[in-house]
Amino acid sequence: MQSYHDAALFMSPCLAIRRFTTIEHGLTLHKYWSSACPRCTIKAQCTTGEHRRIARWEHEDVLDVMQRRLDRTPQASRIRRQTAEHPFGTIKGWMGATHFLTKTIPRVSTEMSLHVLAYNMKRAMQILGIAPLMAAMRA
Repeated sequence: MQSYHDAALFMSPCLAIRRFTTIEHGLTLHKYWSSACPRCTIKAQCTTGEHRRIARWEHEDVLDVMQRRLDRTPQASRIRRQTAEHPFGTIKGWMGATHFLTKTIPRVSTEMSLHVLAYNMKRAMQILGIAPLMAAMRA
């Protein structure tokens, strides 16, 4: 896996070094820039500012790895989307034309959790059967 310093070098044609780390909107960001920018011959292609500043999230390398996987297999995203849509479509059908019966995020979250629990229980009953499921719950 690529380190943050290597990732910054990849994004900048010159040696960008990590200057400091900050927390913005709950995310830890590493800030990079090079002291060579003002004297760089290709600076106009890189930035309009005095320095090209690079900010990388502390877990951005994970996103990079995931993006490379998606680039190699673009159909994976489509398959994942189809797989996830079925349960939500089923739950939406159960709920009918109405939306959530409760208000406020904690209550709606609880209501959604109960819908998901009901969906999972119904699936388990269909796959395992009621008697084996009851036996597994007692064990």
